[in-house]
Amino acid sequence: MRFDLITLFPEFFASPLASGLVGKALAKGIATVHCTNPRDFTTDKHHKVDDEPYGGGVGMLMKPEPIFAAVESLPILPRREVVLMTPQGEPMCQEVFQSLAQTLDQLVIVCGHYEGVDERVVDYLVTRELSLGDFVLTCGEVPALALLNGVLRLLPGTVAKTESLKIESFEAGLLDYPQYTRPAEFRGWQVPEVLRSGNHAAIERWRQQQQIQRTCDRRPDLYDRWQQQIRTNHT
Repeated sequence: MRFDLITLFPEFFASPLASGLVGKALAKGIATVHCTNPRDFTTDKHHKVDDEPYGGGVGMLMKPEPIFAAVESLPILPRREVVLMTPQGEPMCQEVFQSLAQTLDQLVIVCGHYEGVDERVVDYLVTRELSLGDFVLTCGEVPALALLNGVLRLLPGTVAKTESLKIESFEAGLLDYPQYTRPAEFRGWQVPEVLRSGNHAAIERWRQQQQIQRTCDRRPDLYDRWQQQIRTNHT
C-alpha cells in the first residue's frame, strides 16, 4: 500500500516512520510512505502557502493552488482516497482503519494548518474528511500519523501474531479485557486466580465477562451499540 502525506513539515514524520512496527513494516516493503510539500509547488518568490480569508476573520487559510498541485503531482493507483485531516471530519475509529486497509492501494493524506484550507480543496479535491476527535490541534500531522499508524498495522505482515488483531479493543465491539504478567504478586496485589488456573474455558469466560463489564463501565456508548448488534443478530 502507498501512503502519500501532503505536509508542510515532512521532518515531522522522520522519527515515527523509522521506529517500532511501523519502521519494520516499511523496511519490509509492506507499505511505502512519500511526503510531498505543497510549498514546493508555489510560484511566488516567498513560497506563500497561506492567505487571508475572504470576508475577513481571524487567522489564515491554506491556499488551494499548492495543495492541488501537490496532490496532482502524485501517481494515481487504482483504489485511492484523498483524505483531509480536519476537526470537522468523520471521527476515526477501528472500522475506518479496517475499511481503508482492506480496500485501498493508495491513501493520500492532506495535513491542514492555520485556520484550515480553502473550501475548494474540500469540494473538488479530497474524497473524505477525517478527524482525530472533537478538539483542535496546531497541525494536521498529528492526526495524519495516527491514521497512517492505524491503517498500516492492519496490513498483512505488519503484526507478526495476527490473532492479536482479532482480540484487541474494538475488534468485537468491546474494550479489551485486563491483562497481567509476572510476578504473580506485586506489592500485595495478586493476579486473578483464574488466570493462573490453567483452565482455558474458565479463562475465556472470565475475559469475556471482563470485556463486557469494562465496556459498560467505561464506554456506555460502545456497550449500547454492542447490545444493539446482538439484538439485531438474533432477529
